[in-house]
Amino acid sequence: MFKKIAVAAALVAASSVSIAAPQTPFYAGVDVSSTKVEGFDDKGGYGAFVGYKLNENVAVEGGYHRLVDTDINFGGYRADTTLDQIDVSLIGSVPLSNGFSLYGRIGYNRLNGEIKSGGEKAKDHQQNALYGMGLGYAFTPVVTGRLEVQKPDSNVTKLVAGVAYAF
Repeated sequence: MFKKIAVAAALVAASSVSIAAPQTPFYAGVDVSSTKVEGFDDKGGYGAFVGYKLNENVAVEGGYHRLVDTDINFGGYRADTTLDQIDVSLIGSVPLSNGFSLYGRIGYNRLNGEIKSGGEKAKDHQQNALYGMGLGYAFTPVVTGRLEVQKPDSNVTKLVAGVAYAF
């Protein structure tokens, strides 16, 4: 019984140390996404990002995301298709209550597409404005979850769920 109480007390002490951790301007995170590209079914994706908070309400963020990685069929031909996003954004946030915040994103992104079929490979890219809106929730002062809708291109919509860690 004493061991259980000691373990519980150690966990409470450790969590209070992480809650009392000072705010730092740097953060990094990972996300998963569902991407809708006109003419294709929804595709799952993943990504990573890093950011720097200029102040409590403004941050600069950069990231890499794999939006699509799938096989498609064109009239009997099979092709491996990928679509990647590299982005840089300015993020403005407004704190709400109970750890929630609302944020908007505006920035630049480059979409890199590649199709491989039968030993042949074709690549293309587009550079576009990026915008989005999301809702964040601070689990602790250093761990934040977020849910966002992004528009990396006029025919691409991305729904993203991620977690960020301040360091």
